Amino acid sequence: MTFEDIVSAVVDVIWSPLFVIVCLAAGLLFSILTRFVQVRHFKEMVKLLFKDSREQKVGISSFQAFAMTLSGRVGTGNIAGVATAIAFGGPGAIVWMWIIAFFGAGTAFVESTLAQIYKEKQGDEFRGGPAYYIKKGLKCKWLGAVFALCSVVGVGLFMPTVQSNTIATAFYNAFGIEPIIIGVVVMVLLGLVIIGGVKRIAHVAQVVAPVMAVVYVVVALVVLVVNYERVPETFALMIRSAFGFEAAFGAIVGNTIMWGVKRGVYSNEAGQGSGAIVAAAAKVSHPVKQGLVQSFSVYIDTLLVCTATAVMILSTGMYNVIDENTGTMIVQNAPHLTETSVSYTQAAVSTIMPNVGNAFIAFALLFFAFTTLMAYYYYAETGLVYLFGKTSKPGIWFLRICLLVSTLYGSFNESTLAWKFGDLGVGMMAWINMFAILLLFPKAIRTLYSYERQKKEGKEPVFSPKDLNIKDADYWEQNDTTKE
Repeated sequence: MTFEDIVSAVVDVIWSPLFVIVCLAAGLLFSILTRFVQVRHFKEMVKLLFKDSREQKVGISSFQAFAMTLSGRVGTGNIAGVATAIAFGGPGAIVWMWIIAFFGAGTAFVESTLAQIYKEKQGDEFRGGPAYYIKKGLKCKWLGAVFALCSVVGVGLFMPTVQSNTIATAFYNAFGIEPIIIGVVVMVLLGLVIIGGVKRIAHVAQVVAPVMAVVYVVVALVVLVVNYERVPETFALMIRSAFGFEAAFGAIVGNTIMWGVKRGVYSNEAGQGSGAIVAAAAKVSHPVKQGLVQSFSVYIDTLLVCTATAVMILSTGMYNVIDENTGTMIVQNAPHLTETSVSYTQAAVSTIMPNVGNAFIAFALLFFAFTTLMAYYYYAETGLVYLFGKTSKPGIWFLRICLLVSTLYGSFNESTLAWKFGDLGVGMMAWINMFAILLLFPKAIRTLYSYERQKKEGKEPVFSPKDLNIKDADYWEQNDTTKE
């Protein structure tokens, strides 16, 4: 048995059908109990996003936290991940990405609100996330430590390989540049950013992530306008395929669901716990406010950017579909595309931009994946700080070196193994986090109801842990929220 076989076996256990059921069931449960907060408070989400974007002396602003989260969510999963989902799950996998995103927005609200409730002030920063609410909310320090360790190893070592590998592949397709050269460039640029800590990461993210998302969607709209006659049929094909009503894909409906949920969770990170880590870093006057903002970021990631990629690929016919179990080709629309990842997206854009399509996607991936790598570092650093405290400067420098080396290694490593490393990292964190929030969600629900009651009474909501019978919310107990 090879090393890749071992990794594949572990990934298959982590990403079993049981995990798909847990993700969907948890999202549905949270949506029902919050009375579909992701729909009712959509206007409030947008309002809170831009209400206060000023520089903070302690922590970061709500918009900066949103941008950092968007940086982590909008990455290779939106460009290469969507293509992979189509390649192995068919067009219907995109519908399951929508479904997990819609319910995932409820999950993102719960985990991000919990992260705010149990955050800690450390110097001029806030730290929090699953490790902290597991320790304080569940009174289980050892499980918090396990999550922190998983975030350090999973995000600091495993997941960077996917981002750098996809960047390198895109640049090789577009310009013929050797992957290791791109790996070195990305590693050096990333090192210059992460050395500056959360403040510098937030500054870069709040500019790069939103701008690139807008530019990418605009180009996608151009592709769709050119192929407007095929767009209605493309959406119909996705819906039919998602539920086994399209004959060509009826035999792989199980793979359709699995790949849709897997790539959906990988892309929007709802339930994984990483978004909650960034949510805790924001300075807001009430936990629910950041919960709503983080919920909105799931929509931007999956319902906007991922959908743009999917419709480009499907409407232009630049894709193939493979039965993962047998290796046989189910649909072969583009025989010249042998690589089931970023090449689909590059080929789709090249249908209307033949001279610059490959280059545009390469640079889009560079910015998307680069900002994701920045977010990964912050996730891993928070786990390290939880384990050893902020005083562990040697440990932080060692983490930085490991993440940079992992980034370089991923650039020239085989893409299939890189994706398996990514799936392993996400799955490790997601299982622990889902277990925690399924036990702690009543605290987030009570906090939401209190927020809504105060808003209905015409008050500016304040958060009092004591009134809601929430213990160990140390920061909020020690600070008067009316002065936030």
